[in-house]
Amino acid sequence: MGLTEDIAACRICADRFAATATRHAPRPVPWFRPSARVLVAGQAPGLRVHETGKPFFDRSGDRLRDWLGLSPEEFYDLDRVACVPAAFCFPGYSAKRADLPPPPICAGTWQERVMAALPALQLRVLVGAYAHRNHLGVKGPLTETVRNWQNYAPGIFVLPHPSWRNTGWLRRNPWFETELLPELKAAVRAAMNSNRIGQPHNP
Repeated sequence: MGLTEDIAACRICADRFAATATRHAPRPVPWFRPSARVLVAGQAPGLRVHETGKPFFDRSGDRLRDWLGLSPEEFYDLDRVACVPAAFCFPGYSAKRADLPPPPICAGTWQERVMAALPALQLRVLVGAYAHRNHLGVKGPLTETVRNWQNYAPGIFVLPHPSWRNTGWLRRNPWFETELLPELKAAVRAAMNSNRIGQPHNP
């Protein structure tokens, strides 16, 4: 089997998910091909993504695509865009219906292999604190990390999660839309339109 088939067949968290309030079975959502130029590294699938098998297929995805300047057709073009979350499965809800965090065992098992399988990447878009930690080792406050986005650009962009729960954060930090997003959209468009094979990433 290939790597995506290996991930799709993964059941290492079956007992963990069965013990959640949702009591669901694993359903990994691998979404990448070696030709991808843009990597969207997120947190973990939500319930709707778990049900549909399509990454960011929800309101958060609508906002993220707006940030990136991509149409749904472009975003779901597997030849150009890869979606690799910190965990490939929906982690479930707690007894209070709160989102559970992505199990670290998932990134520990798959992330290195997936990144090695994406030689054409020109741009990494790291969405949320879990992606910042997994790809950059950054563990500080999210606002501080995103405020210092220029330290990582142009090869890497650090974003908050596009959840509508973060609308208040966006209002408190208008620089995100006025300073960061125009640069992000330009970098995404350049990568999408490029025929080059990869480029060095900022550490």
